[in-house]
This record gives sequence, structure tokens and C-alpha cells, in this order.
Amino acid sequence: MKPIVFSREETADITARLRAYFRDELETDLAALPAEMLLDFLGREIGPFFYNRGLHDARAVVSARVEDIAEAIYGLERG
Repeated sequence: MKPIVFSREETADITARLRAYFRDELETDLAALPAEMLLDFLGREIGPFFYNRGLHDARAVVSARVEDIAEAIYGLERG
């Protein structure tokens, strides 16, 4: 699977959020480089689980819409 690549702005925003979380919830100072390394790890090792869940959810939505369309088409039949 191709890794997710964030823009500089996205990376800065995400790492700032990670640093704030560590500071506020864990009372730990997380420097910028370790925060970026953590982001890389999460994206590489855990990201695929979130990605696959998103695909699963999207597939369910599309499937439901296809069923709705099929029912609407059957409703147009004459006979």
C-alpha cells in the first residue's frame, strides 16, 4: 500500500495536535521531531486499519444506494 503523504501544513497541524495531546493528557513534552516520527509510525502501522474501515463504510453506503436505485427502477416497470 502506498503511504499517506501529508503536506507541510498538514504535518505541522497534526504534530501540533500530537504534542498538545501529550502535554495535556500525558503531562509529557513531545518535541517536534519525535512527534513527526510518531506521525510516520501511526500512518504506516495503524493508518491502514483506519483506511480499510473507511473503505468498508464507503462500500456499505454505495451498496445501500445501489439497492435504492434498483428498487426505484423496478418501481418504474409496467405490467
